[in-house]
Amino acid sequence: MLTRLMLLCFLYLPFVPSTFGEELFDLEYIRDAESLEVRVIEDWRPHPNMSDIQQKLVEIVVAEWWQGQKVRIPVTLNAPMDSETLPCRHVIVANMPLKFRTATPNGPSLELLRENGVGVVLVGMGTIDAMAPAGQLHLGMEAQLLKTKSPRYSSAWIWGMSQMRGLTAAIAEPNYFQPEKVVSTGGSKRGIATSIAGIHDDRFTGIMPVVAPPHGNPGRPVAVRGLEPVWIADQNRQFLDTVDPGIRSSLGQRTLRRNVGRITLNDALRNGWSEEDMVGLNDRLFNASRITGYLEAVNERGLAYLYNVGTNDSVTPALLELGNKYPHFPVYIVPGGQHGGPGDAGYTRRVTVQPEVVRNFDSFCRLHFFGSGPVPQAPTISGVRKGDRFVVTSRFQSGVRAVSNELAWSFDRHRPYTFPFEYDHWDASLMKEMDDGHWESIIRIPAGAKSIQFVSTHQVESDGYPFVLSSALKEIRLD
Repeated sequence: MLTRLMLLCFLYLPFVPSTFGEELFDLEYIRDAESLEVRVIEDWRPHPNMSDIQQKLVEIVVAEWWQGQKVRIPVTLNAPMDSETLPCRHVIVANMPLKFRTATPNGPSLELLRENGVGVVLVGMGTIDAMAPAGQLHLGMEAQLLKTKSPRYSSAWIWGMSQMRGLTAAIAEPNYFQPEKVVSTGGSKRGIATSIAGIHDDRFTGIMPVVAPPHGNPGRPVAVRGLEPVWIADQNRQFLDTVDPGIRSSLGQRTLRRNVGRITLNDALRNGWSEEDMVGLNDRLFNASRITGYLEAVNERGLAYLYNVGTNDSVTPALLELGNKYPHFPVYIVPGGQHGGPGDAGYTRRVTVQPEVVRNFDSFCRLHFFGSGPVPQAPTISGVRKGDRFVVTSRFQSGVRAVSNELAWSFDRHRPYTFPFEYDHWDASLMKEMDDGHWESIIRIPAGAKSIQFVSTHQVESDGYPFVLSSALKEIRLD
């Protein structure tokens, strides 16, 4: 049986970059149009309500995941009707439901399609238990993972493959798509897919993942069910005793859904897994999707990226470590921002629907496709206690002008991966511009406070396109 000491050591080890990436993703296969085995469901035809758009719905093979098991998904191709704008040189790869129905983009993607001739590829993606064969695919994935211990047999792998193969399906239509710049986006599982595509496939030139981890492992500290630290269950139980039945039921159902596809401790032991195999599995499963392990390579390649995450989301649990190691990482951290979920879960600030996140995507695409400047760099931030006050300073590099500046903070936060962490309260105030160009805010420290987390958010521009960006998230002990 696993020793408690060994488990604790692995839980708090720093994240180590992977060497699995090149082995996991066969780019020759990913870009092979013939292996898509395209089945046309609806050929090119005008959109029923928007005559300036045409669409095509196809089914493609993502991969033969293991012998005899091909994974098939729907893909909708959206292009302008005007032949003078074809083929599309700028392309967005986003997502659609798993239903084999033609899907239409919305928000900035639709505007860019209609007004600027940007092609939009919508890739069908969902939880593994919902992907065909529904109710069976995740069981086969578990069996293959138990047998091989390979991160190829994980949700992250098939999600990333789906995003990359969706682009291949578009490029297989050269009369409509000959991309020179490709932006991928998506939230949660689709954000992980976006990260993988940007990291491992250089056809993608820009990515904007939402509620997906640039650093750390999403949703849980361990992958094997039965190895969860006791303190998580204790804190969750205490929290559930204080909330209304609707929230309690909603969080319970979410836990059940998130356990789908996870192997159990008993299964791992029966298959001869070692302690190291089990406690290191989470890192192996998500190594390929954590961009911080590949920064040198993607920066050298010129990949543009901007992550949008929330302080109260256990899918992005390592924001403090991200800020300490990579203080200028381009990110918008939504103070109090939550992952999202059922309407009765009591969430009040879902990151994916925040107007500034939507605006960030619009600006990111327009800057990437039509501008010449980079995504603005994050400001530095620091804080110091002065008696019963806490003074926070944010400062941009020379030449960056912020038009809106706000500080947010939270005292005595709960630990990531727990339910109460997702509901921690945040306060905010405007920051004051000082004579030397930095921004400052002073917070009164309540009696008995032991720690404070703080982050500043700023509206800035690049080539005239507005962005809302954050400083790093910081924490300082007060006791």
